[in-house]
Amino acid sequence: MQLERPGARGPAHSPSPPAPRSPADDAISALYAAHWNPLVRLAWLLLHDQGAAEDVVQDAFIATHRNYDRIREPAAAVGYLRRAVVNGARSVQRHNVVVRRELVAEAGRADVADRSLAASAEAEAMRHLGDGAMLAALNRLPNRQREVLVLRYFADWSEASIADALGIAPGSVKAHAHRGLAALRARLEESS
Repeated sequence: MQLERPGARGPAHSPSPPAPRSPADDAISALYAAHWNPLVRLAWLLLHDQGAAEDVVQDAFIATHRNYDRIREPAAAVGYLRRAVVNGARSVQRHNVVVRRELVAEAGRADVADRSLAASAEAEAMRHLGDGAMLAALNRLPNRQREVLVLRYFADWSEASIADALGIAPGSVKAHAHRGLAALRARLEESS
């Protein structure tokens, strides 16, 4: 058995060459460059949380890359991304409801001392920044109406794109938009 001297190096090893890029890598890079900002804006409009919005969009890109070989038409990848972002935002909202419910239940337990339901300083600051009458009224709409209005008027999507992203018929998009706008009008008139 031969021992190596301290500081002695074995045979020179060159770093292995990087793995070749796949068509999915190139396609996702192009999609990322073109659609990252609009998708983050969309997710933020649905969630009102920049970090969560970026996480949702990142997860959507990862899922699209993972399933890219199943996408039949390259142009359909944008629709896949949009659906993934909308569904990811829904998932975050559902998770937040469960977390809030558990926090309220925990705060109400008799064995919990000195707990309050006060929001954090960051949450209060963000609430005051986005405390416009329109955002407040929009947040009180049912989820589907809010999603349709955000996609239509903030993201400027067509009815067909909205229907595709939400998995509903174009006629349903029109109905949700009509009802949502009527409810917004009524709530804004009440507050003025």
